[in-house]
Amino acid sequence: MRTRTAPKADPSFLAARFQAVRGLSVALVAPLSDADASVQSMDDASPAKWHLAHTTWFLETFVLRDFVSGYALYDDRFPFLFNSYYEAEGQRHARGRRGMVTRPALDEVIAYRAQVDAAVLAALPALPHAARDLVALGCHHEEQHQELLITDVLHLMAQNPVEPAVWPAARKVPVAMPGPLGWIEGAAEVTEIGHDGSDFAFDCEGPRHATLLRPHALADRTVTNGEWAAFIADGGYDAARHWLADGWAWVRAEAISAPLYWERGENGWTRFGLDGRRAIDPAAPVTHVSFYEADAYASWAGVRLPTEAEWEAAAASHDPAGGNQLDHAGPVEPRPASDGPAFFGDVWEWTGSAYRPYPGFKAADGAVGEYNGKFMSGQCVLRGGSCATPRGHVRASYRNFFYPHQRWQFTGVRLAKDL
Repeated sequence: MRTRTAPKADPSFLAARFQAVRGLSVALVAPLSDADASVQSMDDASPAKWHLAHTTWFLETFVLRDFVSGYALYDDRFPFLFNSYYEAEGQRHARGRRGMVTRPALDEVIAYRAQVDAAVLAALPALPHAARDLVALGCHHEEQHQELLITDVLHLMAQNPVEPAVWPAARKVPVAMPGPLGWIEGAAEVTEIGHDGSDFAFDCEGPRHATLLRPHALADRTVTNGEWAAFIADGGYDAARHWLADGWAWVRAEAISAPLYWERGENGWTRFGLDGRRAIDPAAPVTHVSFYEADAYASWAGVRLPTEAEWEAAAASHDPAGGNQLDHAGPVEPRPASDGPAFFGDVWEWTGSAYRPYPGFKAADGAVGEYNGKFMSGQCVLRGGSCATPRGHVRASYRNFFYPHQRWQFTGVRLAKDL
């Protein structure tokens, strides 16, 4: 992972940002016990404690070890335990067995973070620009893990038979259902997409390049829980004609009949969230659906999913720091749409585009170049951020990516159609 173009950050500004990001991660685990923070609910998820340690290992390795003369590692065992995918950094503990690392305990991981934070802040004024860029990268990297930490904790708690709430929340107040979908007509033209500025961006967001848009329109909001319930009631999960072959095989093999965390009770559908189990809000955006489900819903609705180029062209004029995004630790969830089209926050929106390199893409040399480029196979692009994405983290050019069956993230659906 690297920046395509990284600003030469002012040390005082960077120090303040660093402390804010690192502080939020600790706040996110405040309600958790050591056991909560140590357990791994599935291979796709990681323990909360691992997220805290991995993001610290990243800074210790690529900033302190490589740029601070005489720095001694906090613990020589930690690189093996908390490396993720970086082949250039040597052997590492198997991803699917991260939950077996019951020690170090959560309090020691917090102490590890504190020592590394102090060392980074002490070194920051004298670090060369390349190292400051890596500190900035470490902040963006940690924001990605904050979202993963939230969704991994949600998945973990959903496996507990008593379905504990991580955070209490106020009683929900019903709101009116939004009106019928409106459509935003997109320009049929050659347009440019991808990052082209001097601000931070991940390498997979560039190079900026021209692409042809055909006549099309995008929905002015995402699909709601109420609309998804209608899809279920109409037999959407039982009609093979709506599904891609791989999706239909997945539905049958996994007995999928509703979004993740939904259950049908005597009084209708409920969902499990960070605030426990509650009735679904019909007006809120549907979430925790896979690409297969998103594509099937679009087929059922007689339309399609947008391409990532269509999405970016439509979103470029909207504020990426707006909408329902993560500001502080708490029971985040998608909220009913407010007036006007919103392209950022609430749910990551599946596109119909495969996660592949843009024309002219080249991964960086060294370990930090491994994160994005080598995963450009078999995954689908999502856009826009979610209620668990730290505010200020995403841009119109930001490309998230997951495998088509994955749905433990806050993933949702915006429709598109040809004109």
